[in-house]
Amino acid sequence: MDVLVTLGRTLGFSLAAGVNLYATVALVGLAARYGWVALPEQFEVFNNPWIIGAAVVLYAIEFFADKIPWVDTIWDTLHTFIRPVGAALVAVAALGEASPTAEGLVALLGGVVAAGSHATKASTRVAANASPEPFSNWALSLLEDVFVVGLGLVTLKFPLLALGVSLAILLVMLLAARWVWKWLRRRPDPRLA
Repeated sequence: MDVLVTLGRTLGFSLAAGVNLYATVALVGLAARYGWVALPEQFEVFNNPWIIGAAVVLYAIEFFADKIPWVDTIWDTLHTFIRPVGAALVAVAALGEASPTAEGLVALLGGVVAAGSHATKASTRVAANASPEPFSNWALSLLEDVFVVGLGLVTLKFPLLALGVSLAILLVMLLAARWVWKWLRRRPDPRLA
């Protein structure tokens, strides 16, 4: 059961961190600081006023950067490496005491999952930026914020539910990527036209 709880926390926080690392870290830090839920002791690393403060400030910057078309794309490009690495660190913290092999595997899992959710977010945003009106961008950004906070809260309180939700989201992401890949392969080569 502990393995499933740890996997639920790893996947839930990694998916959320791939979309918004700072909101995820701030949420975990505030939950640890104020005892919103009973967290394992390994989450005490987030119960630091400097970590919480930095995460809140960076989340505020991201909140506004994410609402401006093309600025969000630049922000996402800068975070292509930051989010997966941050998610890997959160995943290792969620693991707690473990062997170096287990820590390495969980770090890889967290980083790969975050890279997938980050790529999904970033590509969706590029498509939304192609539309001339800003409202789709604002709506996507607000939905992402709700997603991160919602998934983060579910992961904190109900890690087994977070495991199921995360696996379902990952399956949808894989099916969507497969569909896009097939669509791209069927398109005629413009160089041959």
